[in-house]
Amino acid sequence: MDDTIQDATALIIDSNANSRSLMSAQLRDLGVGTVRQTPRVKDARVMLEHQTFDIVLCDYHFDVSDTSGQDLLDELRREGLLPYSTVFCMVTSEATYAKVAEAAEAALDAYLIKPYTSANLAERLASARLRKRVLRDIFEAIENQDFETAANLCLARFEAKGKYWLYAARIGAELLLRLKRYDDARSLYEAIIAAKTVPWARLGVARTELGSGKLQAARRTLENLIGELPDYADSYDLMGHVQMEQGELQEALKTYQTAATLTPGCLLRLQRCGTLGFYAGQRSEALKMLERAMSLGLRSKLFDMLSLVLIGLLRFDAKDFKGFKYAHDALSAAIERAPGSVRLRRFALVFRGLSYLLDRRVGQALVVARELSEDADSGDFDLEASSLLTALWIRLSSQEVELEEMLPILRELGVRHCTTKASTEILVAMTEGHLGAAEQYRGCHHQIFNVAETAMRYAMRGSAKAAVELLIQQGEITRNAKLIDMAGLVLKRHAEKIDGEAELTQRIEALHGRYVKPMAGGPTKASRATGGVALRTAATAPA
Repeated sequence: MDDTIQDATALIIDSNANSRSLMSAQLRDLGVGTVRQTPRVKDARVMLEHQTFDIVLCDYHFDVSDTSGQDLLDELRREGLLPYSTVFCMVTSEATYAKVAEAAEAALDAYLIKPYTSANLAERLASARLRKRVLRDIFEAIENQDFETAANLCLARFEAKGKYWLYAARIGAELLLRLKRYDDARSLYEAIIAAKTVPWARLGVARTELGSGKLQAARRTLENLIGELPDYADSYDLMGHVQMEQGELQEALKTYQTAATLTPGCLLRLQRCGTLGFYAGQRSEALKMLERAMSLGLRSKLFDMLSLVLIGLLRFDAKDFKGFKYAHDALSAAIERAPGSVRLRRFALVFRGLSYLLDRRVGQALVVARELSEDADSGDFDLEASSLLTALWIRLSSQEVELEEMLPILRELGVRHCTTKASTEILVAMTEGHLGAAEQYRGCHHQIFNVAETAMRYAMRGSAKAAVELLIQQGEITRNAKLIDMAGLVLKRHAEKIDGEAELTQRIEALHGRYVKPMAGGPTKASRATGGVALRTAATAPA
């Protein structure tokens, strides 16, 4: 072992007390300074979120939980909660070797097959810690958000077939995707496939196609991959994302459910299925999955508080006062832990409005809906917030009161957030069958589509400046991210033909900075690098 092993801290995660005791003794014999233990994944998740460990030994199978060690690792990696310096070693039986071996090529640092000796453990840990040191310059560049330098270091190691070239290539491809160098990323993935066929590289090709807007190509690549490797859960995650982009909510839900079935203890997939099930109208199944996610990881950083609001809506509709209060209390506790969160404050307003409706205090509920509607003009009022505001107004309208103000408010939300088929269908789903509201949202999507189509006609006929000015004008009026993004893309493509480019760029950047925001949560949240290595930077690392 290396000279710094005596300063290392280790965490053992295993449901068997004898195994924990044995591993603890082995680590101490190797010189590890501090060793902690836990029998439950649930507790381990919280410990890893709040403390940095140099070594983690985790069993694959847990007797009293559906969550596997691989589920835990996937979630921690996706959320950037494991520093690069941490060595994560999976301990598995012969029966689960194939799954762990596949994972080892992706994100695992090491794995051990039971029974193993202290010498086996020492060899695996020493090798993994060496790899961390050899690739330190790459990791440090990523931590400092110098992605170009990190990508070039990865490419150089891949081309020279230097030590750990495959792992470096995967990180390099991830960096190229982040830098939106999709053609370069695809070339690298294809070179990896030619040198050593691995599932994540083939999935990477689909990710480059999705990033380039080639949805049908991505879909074909994923269909082939799923056909050959039906147990590779990450493929279903990305396929579901493609189906969402194409507005196929029901198909996306089936795909996500397959991924969740393959990894029943994965908190992120449970919530994704539950949330999409809510939007797709499968409410009983949605409630089951969301409440299971709540029971598994309510206090985890991986738990999305949107799940509590959806549970609250489902319990409200069922007139389940006890279930509604439980979800409301859980959100109140979360707000106490993060009192400055604007997102949680909006969730609290939705709960307050629903509480008033349950108590038949319609007037107070109307005041809350108006308060939340006033907030809709702010730059960070995203699709998620708009969907929940829609849900509140629709439930108010069912109380046999005249609400002339409702449809104009929903129209403002529609022209801003009906950017794709998926976002439009989410808003339509929140109308709960209210024909006027649903038709209005679909009309908003049609309006935005027409503006975009008109602008493209201008550009194709040689009037690129007129196209950009139209998109900026309509972007200012509607605050629609699709139109604002299109203005930037058209300007960039035809910059040499457009007078006053600098002034137009300034206007677009101002609109982009204010209104083009990533969604805070839900199934349309930006994909967490499905099938990729999470790039943990200094900016994203938890305190």
